[in-house]
Amino acid sequence: MSLGNHLFQARRKKGLSQEEVAERLGISRQTVSKWETDETLPDICQSKRLAVLYGLSLDELVEFDVGIKEIQEVIDSTSEEASDKIDWTKAWSKKYPVLARYQGEIDTVCYMEKLEKMLDDLQRKSGYNGLDSFLVLKDILALVWKNREKSSQ
Repeated sequence: MSLGNHLFQARRKKGLSQEEVAERLGISRQTVSKWETDETLPDICQSKRLAVLYGLSLDELVEFDVGIKEIQEVIDSTSEEASDKIDWTKAWSKKYPVLARYQGEIDTVCYMEKLEKMLDDLQRKSGYNGLDSFLVLKDILALVWKNREKSSQ
């Protein structure tokens, strides 16, 4: 996504018009339009002011992704109680259908036993509580997956 598109998305997400942005920054609406169409670029001072106006860091403004920002906001605002009520396997199986069917296709007990040993070992060696050990193991598994993906390309 181009910088102009990032600026456009950030402005829209904040619910501001080009006119409102221009007024707050003391510039013309045409200047805002030129930034959003990649005809020109805001200087660093204007970029900082845009980031503040849009409630973003400068890095976030430059790499603004509406989907990622919205997902992060939902994660941040979801209580533990609400999260416990969500059937995450069912939710993710819409995107990854294997999650809805694997339990009837493989012997999960053998994998569970191996993972439980790994989880216990990690907890004992690290001193982490059960949840932290689980999250670290999950993260390590994700790193293994990413490394496999990179090496297969």
